[in-house]
Amino acid sequence: MGATRTPRPTTQGSATRGGIGESTLRPDGLLKTTGEFAYASDLWHEDMLWGHTLRSPHAHAEIVAIDISAALAQPGVYAVLTHEDLPTEVRHYGLEIRDTPVLAHGRVRHHGEPVALVAADHPETARRAAAKIRVEYRRLPVVVDEATATAPDAPLLHEGRTDHHIGHVPHPNIVHRQPIVRGNAEEAARRADVVVTGDYEVGMQDQAFLGPESGLAVPAEDGGVDLYIATQWLHADLRQIAPVLGLPEDKVRMTLSGVGGAFGGREDLSMQIHACLLALRTGKPVKMVYNRFESFFGHVHRHPARLHYEHGATRDGRITHMKCRIVLDGGAYASSSPAVVGNAASLGAGPYVIDDVDIEAIALYTNNPPCGAMRGFGAVQACFAYEAQMDRLAAALDMDPVEFRQLNAMSQGSVMPTGQVVDSPAPVAELLRRVKAMPMPPETQWEGAGGAVDVRALPGGLSNTTHGEGVVRGVGYAVGIKNVGFSEGFDDYSTARVRLEVIGGEPVATVHTAMAEVGQGGITVHAQIARTELGVSQVTINPADTQVGSAGSTSASRQTYVTGGAVRHTCEAVRERALERGRAAFGTYHPAWANAELLLEGGKVVTDGGEVLASLAEVLGDEAIDIELEWRHRPTEPFDLRTGQGSGHVQYSFAAHRAVVDVDTELGLVKVVELACAQDVGKALNPLSVVGQIQGGTTQGLGLAVMEEIIVSDGAEVRNPSFTDYLIPTILDTPPIPVDMLELADDHAPYGLRGVGEAPTLSSTPAVVAAIRAATGLPLKRVPVRPEHLTGT
Repeated sequence: MGATRTPRPTTQGSATRGGIGESTLRPDGLLKTTGEFAYASDLWHEDMLWGHTLRSPHAHAEIVAIDISAALAQPGVYAVLTHEDLPTEVRHYGLEIRDTPVLAHGRVRHHGEPVALVAADHPETARRAAAKIRVEYRRLPVVVDEATATAPDAPLLHEGRTDHHIGHVPHPNIVHRQPIVRGNAEEAARRADVVVTGDYEVGMQDQAFLGPESGLAVPAEDGGVDLYIATQWLHADLRQIAPVLGLPEDKVRMTLSGVGGAFGGREDLSMQIHACLLALRTGKPVKMVYNRFESFFGHVHRHPARLHYEHGATRDGRITHMKCRIVLDGGAYASSSPAVVGNAASLGAGPYVIDDVDIEAIALYTNNPPCGAMRGFGAVQACFAYEAQMDRLAAALDMDPVEFRQLNAMSQGSVMPTGQVVDSPAPVAELLRRVKAMPMPPETQWEGAGGAVDVRALPGGLSNTTHGEGVVRGVGYAVGIKNVGFSEGFDDYSTARVRLEVIGGEPVATVHTAMAEVGQGGITVHAQIARTELGVSQVTINPADTQVGSAGSTSASRQTYVTGGAVRHTCEAVRERALERGRAAFGTYHPAWANAELLLEGGKVVTDGGEVLASLAEVLGDEAIDIELEWRHRPTEPFDLRTGQGSGHVQYSFAAHRAVVDVDTELGLVKVVELACAQDVGKALNPLSVVGQIQGGTTQGLGLAVMEEIIVSDGAEVRNPSFTDYLIPTILDTPPIPVDMLELADDHAPYGLRGVGEAPTLSSTPAVVAAIRAATGLPLKRVPVRPEHLTGT
């Protein structure tokens, strides 16, 4: 064992710093703030080529002919590829349904669809060569909404669909349909003293990550390829890439590069297959980097939605029933639309006790841009509608909107519309109480010294558009419910490899997972877990790659829960192996080795009473402990395709917001003065990081409320693919976001934690809009709210 002496017990144990519950600093934080961090767009290789994609200018068209001769003749061009150059008969990919062509063949189904690829010795050469490719198109009628998608003469966007495993759909242009039926909503409606109905609309939001799609493919001597990529799920990429390339998965080696944000937009493939095809064709490394314009076409977006809701309530404020129909526009390809439909339907009633519900959610195939995962994943759209309904019910009953919500709020033991019992804390009423009790911002913030108006604090004030005329303040509240982790029977697991060894006389732990660090702080938490479980100060996090088992996607607020759970599970196995060694080597010298509860703390083996039995270095000696294990949370089950019943989710998370806004009613300008949040996080493994997640999610919800939307023309063409025309909140638009964290442990989760990142994105949007309604008296049933909605112009 490498021990040369008998350890002498002492009583001077020391806890390991930097463990769970502490606000440890991010190891990548300084590099990112100084601009030294290497993102995927910074990748470089000697003798590399640059790839470029030719994209369709039309939303729906037949490809009559493609002529690449002029592009091939361009000096510096090494390859030009179309669908005819694909190496196998596998020409489609997809997360859930394999319906997305690697390169369009026969026809294009959305504006910006990839048609051809170019590899050249300079990015400008590649761009100019792509512009010389001549594609003859014949325009086809476009499908843009439910009416055109399901009309008797509607063009079928995917003929011969064989994906019947996703359940019955009433029309081939419907990707998926999920009803949720519990009780008898029609009968319950007769008991209602008031009934309110509403039609709501949510625009198409972009993830707007700052790091564009980028990666580097390097051909290998064994005929395979090494791909360095910014993604959210290495192994899902691998599963889709390898069949198209005609390679076994072990010859497609993937390593995560620096990721500049994701929010769902990197869960689908973008340039991964394209870069690999060009590298294997040319025998040279190929780098691809999208510019911002191309990025808007290169990833999926949040599903725009139309929602019809009906709620009833008794005179004393009890909700009797709810009905709703949710129509999500999935765009040209399926992406994760079936799962988004499941979320929208199963969470469509919100965090309220409603015994009688009738919900239907569908996703359409259209010629609009493809839509898929984005933070909130179907629950965002539903939350906007049901929270507007709660305010309308409260008004109809002349009740305080917060008290009305509290009266109907679910709690632990409540039953979801799917029949699933909520078996962990669900402090909906308490979160509402807390957010309402938070101090309000000053009544007026635009008065400077001597009562003078400080125009900088007014809506649109930095443009000097107003001096306070027509400015009205409003306050609004909202609360939401979001699932955590993959649902509906998906085998949601993660893998972790942990190595414990002595380096330079000190015990060092190395953690290796395939988790994509996209900014959520997972690498920080993994180090905290290793320190806590193994009692070591020095922890190394290996780069994520496919040389270790899958960690699943960095989405669904699942990584701290599932991959964090895998790291803890593996660390526990490593710790037990280390203690077994200690018992074997030193057990005869001290009875505590056999009789006491042993812990690893401060690089030592200690009893639960604090007695030090040995240093961890003595126990380990020269032989490392290296273990790789998978970990799964408790299973879920699919929703019944007729009734929607089933325990489909592993965990729920809750957040509530209070928005305070100033509205210039004459100009239609909105300034969000404050956006306070109360959220149950179960256990804050890193409190500083948790607050950052809540504030980030809140800001994205603010963006959806008042500015963010991809504008698509009647011809299904994107009109604003740039940060000049697609607006996101800047530091000047983002208000103070005070956070009140509640920590009610979920006994089913590692450390009692609860997924954090998505819930604040739900309720922030309806809270802001509720505040604008309070200020203006307008119904405002669509987001984002624009000036013309407030002025009638």
